[in-house]
Amino acid sequence: MTPHPPDRTPIPGVGVVIVDDRKRLLMVQRGQGAGFGLWAVPGGKVRWGETWEEAAQREAREETGLEVEIGGVAWVGEAVGPGQPPAWHFALVDYWAEVVGGELRAGDDAADVEWVPLDQIADYPMVSTMCSLLEIL
Repeated sequence: MTPHPPDRTPIPGVGVVIVDDRKRLLMVQRGQGAGFGLWAVPGGKVRWGETWEEAAQREAREETGLEVEIGGVAWVGEAVGPGQPPAWHFALVDYWAEVVGGELRAGDDAADVEWVPLDQIADYPMVSTMCSLLEIL
């Protein structure tokens, strides 16, 4: 693997944390790329010219079919890949959100989407950043 240039910066990414009134978290199973087959909250990269909140709304819509209203920040962290230099480095902001429309379906790079009871989340194989997020749920 070719080392990354020394001026490479972390990639901005967002997550969308939606807990419904039945105490279930909306989770997607990754259908490709890093974390293939693992579960996480909907999310992805922030596009050029897009605000963090716009990215969160777009990712929720693309991966779940749902329209959401973005609330406050739920969690801030990072994901750093293996290797030296690391294979990837994401700066992440997860937002609380509420469903305001749409129809639930797995889309874009999500292989599946489920409302998971909070007391059953640990039964799902998850991306590593979910462990930190679970501490606040």
